[in-house]
Amino acid sequence: MLNHLVNETSPYLLQHADNPVDWYPWGEEALTLAGMQNKPILLSVGYSACHWCHVMAHESFEDAEVAAMMNQHFVNIKVDREERPDLDQIYQTALYMLTQRHGGWPLTLFLTPDQKPFFGGTYFPKAPRHGLPGFLDLLPRVAEAYYARGTEIEKQSVSLLKSFANLLPAKTTMTPAFSTQPLDQALAELRDRFDPVNGGFGDAPKFLHPTELEFCLRRYFTTGNEEALGMATNTLQKMAEGGIYDQLGGGFCRYSTDRYWHIPHFEKMLYDNAPLLRLYADAWLATGNALFKRIVEETAEWVLREMQPRREGGTETGNKESATSTENTEVTQGGYYSTLDADSENEEGKFYVWDRNQIAQILLPEEYAVIASYYGLSRSPNFEQKHWNLEIAQPLAEVALAADISDEEAQQWLASARRKLFTERELRVHPGRDEKILTSWNGLMIKGMARAGRVFGRAEWVQSAALAVDFIRSTLWKDNRLLATYKDGNAHLNAYLDDYAFLLDGLLELMQAEYRQADLDFAIALADVLLEQFEDRQAGGFFFTSHDHEKLIFRPKPGHDNVTPSGNGVAAYALQRLGHLLGEFRYLQTAERALELFYSTISRQASSCCSFLVALEQSLAPPQVVILRGQMHALAEWRQALVCGSPYTLIFALHAELAGLPLSLNKPMATDKAVNAWVCHGVKCLPEISDLRELLRVCEIQGKIESPF
Repeated sequence: MLNHLVNETSPYLLQHADNPVDWYPWGEEALTLAGMQNKPILLSVGYSACHWCHVMAHESFEDAEVAAMMNQHFVNIKVDREERPDLDQIYQTALYMLTQRHGGWPLTLFLTPDQKPFFGGTYFPKAPRHGLPGFLDLLPRVAEAYYARGTEIEKQSVSLLKSFANLLPAKTTMTPAFSTQPLDQALAELRDRFDPVNGGFGDAPKFLHPTELEFCLRRYFTTGNEEALGMATNTLQKMAEGGIYDQLGGGFCRYSTDRYWHIPHFEKMLYDNAPLLRLYADAWLATGNALFKRIVEETAEWVLREMQPRREGGTETGNKESATSTENTEVTQGGYYSTLDADSENEEGKFYVWDRNQIAQILLPEEYAVIASYYGLSRSPNFEQKHWNLEIAQPLAEVALAADISDEEAQQWLASARRKLFTERELRVHPGRDEKILTSWNGLMIKGMARAGRVFGRAEWVQSAALAVDFIRSTLWKDNRLLATYKDGNAHLNAYLDDYAFLLDGLLELMQAEYRQADLDFAIALADVLLEQFEDRQAGGFFFTSHDHEKLIFRPKPGHDNVTPSGNGVAAYALQRLGHLLGEFRYLQTAERALELFYSTISRQASSCCSFLVALEQSLAPPQVVILRGQMHALAEWRQALVCGSPYTLIFALHAELAGLPLSLNKPMATDKAVNAWVCHGVKCLPEISDLRELLRVCEIQGKIESPF
């Protein structure tokens, strides 16, 4: 028997379509039924790559006894948090208000028929275990409490809604005077949380914190702060050497279960790897560290191989096992998939970890000798006391010295060993892949691939980003509005603030790698919808949902960064850049109003608002814009030379044949030079420059004009 999830597109929901639980998707049918029957709602929120979601599903949702109890007492609603981040934000916040504990996934909340939560938690085992109540025992007690304590629940709901209202930033009567104080404060806060031995911020579990790392890199590039650079590069190096990085296949897992980056939670998320691509590229610009370049190359290759399918000979390439079958469905070309599971064959990490004897059988003795020392196979098992999760345990130069071989020989044996292990690993059952395409996460990866491609001169990475933009524009852009998700030929769900903000930000990066007039037109259209449908015109800032979105119990206006950057911060930053590029003051004014609204929050909790801090920095010092006009071959040389400068200078290389450029970009062509350049700050532009060395001097770029690659 299939339940009401059978027609959904979300792989996570479809995983539950044959549960004995009578699941409904979130929508009018389920909400109306709860009201008509006066039944409480059991809301379960998760996502397809979530390990503990799978555990609870196997223990409870696939169990006939538990399902019967759920069906008897509740209207059961299953939500994919990646498709419905609006609901996830609201009810994760509600759980904290109810329990004073941070949530996670699976999120398990019990709601009144009018969507107000009254009890909840995260993972519940079927029977009591580790201090957690058993789900089977809990269900009838919650149902009984709903009917017996209705008055108390209603009072709690009133208090909860007031608490929600208090979360919205309040507009002050006085316009704040912006200063660098929050920037200095954020750096001090990050310094206090920084782990100088292992890198990263805080203790286990240790997350990647890309927005904080980007802020540190920006402080170095804009002020020369070596301490900020050290925090960023130390962390990036430790992560790259650790087990949180896939040493054979590229790409980072979601977080480390320990403070040392040894053992990850093995799921891979598009939204983590997207910003890390550009961070490692920019860290390479700052340091020249060859490790950072290798990480970019391997991670970009993983994206192309696993997360962006292509047709070859009429068949799809990429991951061998997806979260749902792709037989007889359209193969998407261009958009990026969402996640890879932590599990394969119902075991977390099984695809990634190794038995030492198996490795020895695959490799030549010379290869094994190098790789055993390099990846720590000579040490005790580091995963569940019986397997090895590969991590760099010793520098290769030390391995070579101990083995009495040259560095070149060690590198050759390591490379051949890695190729063999990767080939062997490809024969295993792959983790499931969530093949829905999310607009917001694609925006992040478009920016990451475009930036990395621009830094390293890799046209195929830039092309990958352009393909994703073309896919979104053709598939998820309908009637001048974005849709949030696509799967199996079906694009749906009204898009959120993050969809517009992240995509706009990604387009501004892609246009610097490869200018296409259609991308600028798309960026302007996105910016206009942000102003029309998301801005709070009275108080400033942007709501997470559009003005015509489904009415929920709360309408968030988030300013803090989470695992992804704040949509408000990114929107303000991207609108500033677009405004300076076009001379469009309404974009600049909208960004300024958002900064004014959130400035007190930024000042109090600076390091939690790093996305907003880069917008603040840009408000205090408008970005440098460099416009190049000329012949295609000469433009490439000039743009390449400028790459060595600040990553935050806007550089647009516009070839002679381009027509229909906006006035701000339509600079006159030189008659006697291959390239002319204009350098602008805000509304002020210097006279045209026709000598590359003079341009580099003006842009304060030191070093060679030749390619840095």
